[in-house]
Amino acid sequence: MKSRKKRSSVATQFHTVKRIDNSRLVRNVQPVRLRSFYRTAGLGALIAACLMMYIYQHFRCIDLSFQLEDLKSQQLLSSSLNSELRLEIEGLRDPQRIDVIARRQLGLTQPMPTQVQEYDAPTGAEVAAAGYARPNQE
Repeated sequence: MKSRKKRSSVATQFHTVKRIDNSRLVRNVQPVRLRSFYRTAGLGALIAACLMMYIYQHFRCIDLSFQLEDLKSQQLLSSSLNSELRLEIEGLRDPQRIDVIARRQLGLTQPMPTQVQEYDAPTGAEVAAAGYARPNQE
């Protein structure tokens, strides 16, 4: 019997949701407050834009300083490589070295006086006439 009393004492509750139509409500905004809001928002946007430009310039300056240091180190390496290559070129152009290679590796010898013929240098008119006398090459 006690169990029947407990069941009857529990009341069933219903919760209904009331739908409220707020589409007809219009918020009354005062024009002075609205103008003040736009002015404040514009000022904030201007300050934010100036701050962003400062930050961009600052980081761009830092980035360019790193690039400048990299370029300076590359220039130093290029300069040292250039001097090494110039020394190597001068060593390769040395007439004594070329003479040694020609005699030992290529088997060349000094020309005999009968093998060498000297010619007079042609004048400018002779060189020009020789240039016009060439046959057409097509």
